[in-house]
Amino acid sequence: MKLVIGIVRPEKANDVLTALYRAEVRGVSLSRVQGHGGELDRVETYRGTTVKMGLAEKVRFEIAVSDEFVEPAIEALCEGGRTGEVGDGKIFVVPLERAVRIRTGETDHGAVTPVDA
Repeated sequence: MKLVIGIVRPEKANDVLTALYRAEVRGVSLSRVQGHGGELDRVETYRGTTVKMGLAEKVRFEIAVSDEFVEPAIEALCEGGRTGEVGDGKIFVVPLERAVRIRTGETDHGAVTPVDA
């Protein structure tokens, strides 16, 4: 099992969700985050004052998957999140030691994608 973490532009979040759905990857959590990667610092004017914007708004996807769904999840994040510009985001894959579905008590592979109704 792995935890796939994808950081993407906020305007691409719906495209990523659609791509994940098409890849039959379920069980997604997302949150709004701020970060700084390879983007150049932006300078904006706010109420007449010039402000250097160091952090960019992003959306963080966290997806717990069994090993066979790691590549489909990565491909879906890339497909939905890519614009070809600097700041498209990153994907991190980390080992997942344990997972428990609260409703049924299922553990590990039974508690992550795929989800049966």
